[in-house]
Amino acid sequence: MFPIETLVAIAIFLITYALIIDERIHRTVAAMAGAAILVILGIVPWDAMLEHIDFGTIFLLMGMMIIVNVASNSGLFEYLAIITAKSAKGSPMKVLFLFSIVTAVTSAFLDNVTTVLLLTPMLLYIAKVMDLNPIPFLMAEIIASNVGGMGTLIGDPPNIMIASSAGLSFNEFLMIMGPIALVDLLIILVIFFLMYRKNLKVDETERKAIKNTLDSLDEKAAIQDIELFKKSIITLAFVIALFFMHSSIGEILHLVIPFVDPSMTLEPAEVALIGAALILIWSRQSPEMVFEKIEWPALFFFGGLFVLVGGLVETGVIADIAQFMIDNVKTTGEAMFVIAWFAGIASAIVDNIPLTAALIPLIHDIGANPATAIDTYPLWWALSLGACLGGNGTAIAASANVVVIGIGEREGIHISFMDFLKIGMLVLFITISVGLLMLYMMF
Repeated sequence: MFPIETLVAIAIFLITYALIIDERIHRTVAAMAGAAILVILGIVPWDAMLEHIDFGTIFLLMGMMIIVNVASNSGLFEYLAIITAKSAKGSPMKVLFLFSIVTAVTSAFLDNVTTVLLLTPMLLYIAKVMDLNPIPFLMAEIIASNVGGMGTLIGDPPNIMIASSAGLSFNEFLMIMGPIALVDLLIILVIFFLMYRKNLKVDETERKAIKNTLDSLDEKAAIQDIELFKKSIITLAFVIALFFMHSSIGEILHLVIPFVDPSMTLEPAEVALIGAALILIWSRQSPEMVFEKIEWPALFFFGGLFVLVGGLVETGVIADIAQFMIDNVKTTGEAMFVIAWFAGIASAIVDNIPLTAALIPLIHDIGANPATAIDTYPLWWALSLGACLGGNGTAIAASANVVVIGIGEREGIHISFMDFLKIGMLVLFITISVGLLMLYMMF
């Protein structure tokens, strides 16, 4: 029999999740209310609540939202969007493919949220200019960002956590998960084509009309403030460079400033906040106007969601389910299958960061058990596969999903939970199946 606090935590989580799906109550309100009840009942103590909230994710989101909001005032994203759209020669499907590829590649070297914050304003602008439904473009962007983020160590937070705990290198991720991400990207492009070919189909007359409309746009005229435009590009380049160097920034600075500790590193959230402070100081933009455009509902939704999952962690629900799954496997192949699918399906329901944190010690326990003949090395890749691609399952499964949907809602574009689920779960099952097959072939 489960302890009463465990049953209450499960009930609150399920009720909150039902309210999120129902959508009659805003998902942010539902998540915050569920989190508040857990804290009031003491299931998640106040001090533990602060531990469960991933402030690194919250501040990373906030910092990048500030940078993007300031940069958008210069016309930077309209400029880039026009150039990208023009290269598609008036074909809506080519626009979708181009943005999907750009999103996936960028997500491999920046975190997913940063990528979608940069690209979503461009997509919405182009969809408006082309007079097309923006939902197919936004769905493709979300899915491509999660697939691309799987390909490198720095592309998705679960990969960073796995690499840190298992001692895996950047090159290992690139060589093992990179090809899987590439194959899955090609597959989802085919899925997008089959799914959206009717929605984005235009005849030759319409295509020429769209091409003429796009050709008539002057990307240079889209620049509203040339000085802010230049400052935005420099700031973004600086932030991207810091993202690449954040793990070795101490070694680099030590060469110039000897007293700097060479082992010093910067967290991604620190990089985002440094960039936000830099562009605010340099641009002299009104902070009140910039802060008004921050997606505060998305940030508070994540805070509430972290606490809800924290209730399951505090009561041992996630660990118990995962342990039960692991206890029933006998071979490396079975363990890969169970971990990938458990992580994938569970990540579609709860945030993949605390889920990854719960599964990492279990994999270590398997390796430390002399009675088992399971090789744990392939299990890390199975965990990465499931945790990253599980983010495509539902509208709230990954940070990028929530941010894109939130930006869309501000523009009057609504993607319902169920509409997302129909596409997301299909993509989840196909991409994880293909990824598992490739991992079996490798190991």
